[in-house]
Amino acid sequence: MLLRALLFCLLPVAAPAETMKMAVTTSFQNSGLADVLLPEIRDGTDIEVQLVVVGTGQALRLGAAGDVDAVLVHSRPAEDAFVAAGNAEYRREIMYNDFVIVGPVEDPAGINGAQSAPEALARIAAAEVPFVSRGDDSGTHKAELALWEASGLPPEGDWYRPVGAGMGAALNTAVGMGAYVLSDRASWLNFGNKDGMAIAFQGDPALFNQYAYLPVNPDKHAHVNAEAAARLEDWLVSERAETLINGYRVAGEQLFTFNAER
Repeated sequence: MLLRALLFCLLPVAAPAETMKMAVTTSFQNSGLADVLLPEIRDGTDIEVQLVVVGTGQALRLGAAGDVDAVLVHSRPAEDAFVAAGNAEYRREIMYNDFVIVGPVEDPAGINGAQSAPEALARIAAAEVPFVSRGDDSGTHKAELALWEASGLPPEGDWYRPVGAGMGAALNTAVGMGAYVLSDRASWLNFGNKDGMAIAFQGDPALFNQYAYLPVNPDKHAHVNAEAAARLEDWLVSERAETLINGYRVAGEQLFTFNAER
């Protein structure tokens, strides 16, 4: 027993991976892509990325406070404001997918025949069919509000139901109510409770959904792990990341498209 203990002590012990915190959107987490990328990131960089899963607005607030080392979000105007405030020196585009409007398979508002996403929302408002909004200052919520503004019809009335929650909770609420809801395609495809629901509208260029990486500015928060954030960025724009992102599929459908510039 003593000899075995001595031999065990002499065996090399793997050093623990370096850690960093990254705030990401609930839609990214719900897509399932994080489960594919995180082990590969650790193998390729020796970094253990700890995800803080929140909406885009909260993710950017965490970055502004220096509570995370980087953010991965999807709302260009909010990202530009984050950079302009000096919270990050730049934003770097990584990948994109698109939004879809999910609703009851019978499509009571007739949005399947709409020519644009704002027109689809206008039809929902005119029919006063229930619509679930995330209502949480997330990237999805910001995109939805921009579409409502473009429709010229502010969402008002008992038919409009903000839930103040993440994508999974919003989808569950919409399914339970038989309501329409704006979702990123990845979260919808990876969502298990589709009972009586389907994609009712898709394909408008206005539904384009870009994800970008923003490392927190170390000049503003000296304690952030800028070195690890830079190594993670290098990995996220690598050929390995491109292969994994483009190759990730649910039900045979590609969920994200890599578009980082090297």
